[in-house]
Parts: sequence; C-alpha cells; structure tokens
Amino acid sequence: MTLQAQRSLGVLHLERGLPPGAPSSKPLPGSLLNPASFNFPVISETVAGAWVENVVRGDPALEPAFIAAARRLVERGAVAISSTCGFSIRHQPAVAASVNVPVVMSSLLLLPALLRQLPPKTKVAVLTYDSTHLAEDLLGLPDPGERARIVIGGIEGGKFWHDELKRPAPPIDIAAIEADVGACIARLRAAYPEIASILFECAAFPLVASAIRRVAKLPVYDITDLCRLTLASIA
Repeated sequence: MTLQAQRSLGVLHLERGLPPGAPSSKPLPGSLLNPASFNFPVISETVAGAWVENVVRGDPALEPAFIAAARRLVERGAVAISSTCGFSIRHQPAVAASVNVPVVMSSLLLLPALLRQLPPKTKVAVLTYDSTHLAEDLLGLPDPGERARIVIGGIEGGKFWHDELKRPAPPIDIAAIEADVGACIARLRAAYPEIASILFECAAFPLVASAIRRVAKLPVYDITDLCRLTLASIA
C-alpha cells in the first residue's frame, strides 16, 4: 500500500460489459459498491474475464485473475477484500493466501456462525442467484447435522437471473429482485416452517434486504453485514 493510498474496502467486481461512467454502472443505495453502505471508502477492480455465467458455474481458470485484481486493490489501499458474487467463494483460499489483508469473498462464510446463533431444531434458509450451482463444498459445512439445518432456494429462471447473463448487463431491476426473492422465501417457509434466519448469497440481494426483513419478520444477513463486521475490526 502506497503512502498516498486511502484505506478502503476493496471489492472484486465481475465484468458487466459497460463503459466507465455508464449510468447503470453507478452503485445503488445498499449496494456493496456504495460507500454509504459502510461509511467507509470503497474501491473496486474488475476481474478480467469473470462474467456472471462462468463465475457461478465455477471456472477454475479465473483464479489468477481474481488474485491479480485483489493485489491491485491492496496496492490502491484496500484494508479488506470482498466480491460482488457470492460464488467467488471458490477462490477464497487462493485470494486470502495472496494478500495480507482480511478476505471475505462471500456471505456464505457466515453460515457456521448463524447456525450457532439459533436453537438446534431451527433451520437457516440460503437464498441464492442459482441453486443449481450452489454445490455442497461451497457451504463449508462438513458436519451432516449442520448441513441438515440448511435449506436452499434460488431465483434461477427469473428476470434478474436472465438480466445478469446478458452482455452488457442491463440496469438492475430492484423490483424484479424483490419479487423473485420474496416468492422464493414464501415457498421455502411453506415447506420448512422451522426457518429462523435467512442468508443472502447473492451480492445484489442486499438491495432488497430491508424490504424482505419487513415482510419476512426474520433476521436477514448478507455480504454487506460481513463487510461491516470486517471493517469494524480493522478500521
């Protein structure tokens, strides 16, 4: 970190196919990329070649690009590193080993702690962009008893899911995210009434976290909560 660099949260950003300064590239209120979400400066670096499709699917060839972007962030003053896609947790070990600052690539890192907050007969619902690609190893729960307390729901096939696969990506439709996430939670709670907490895997879902909390009347956690905790410990 240079003497001129400002202490910041560094965010690894996926490719969007948008020119710099494009209106739809500006961070929305509640976004991981919005400094107002943290009262702390936020800087970002695009991970070359990392699009929603191949990050969600899990392309191991992206690892060097994630590492290179993380190192650029540290050089620019990042005191912690996160990512705009929860599926980038696949690269958590490699990125953490490559920089000398805390790395929190995904809200999925919170799962063990959330389970310990709740009575053992309850469940945690994980809401994801695409449940078909949320493999068991990404949950980080080798204990079968803990895994049995996790239920997973995804919004694959919805409008936001389709929009994010486009190049360039269109402006984020917050109403579509809220509708898809709300419907998914309703389905999960009908099947599993013992759900006591919700974890958003997708880094776009914080945009609707407040609305979902009001409707679901349950604790809702997301990547911005993990980043705030991390920044509070070092800033």
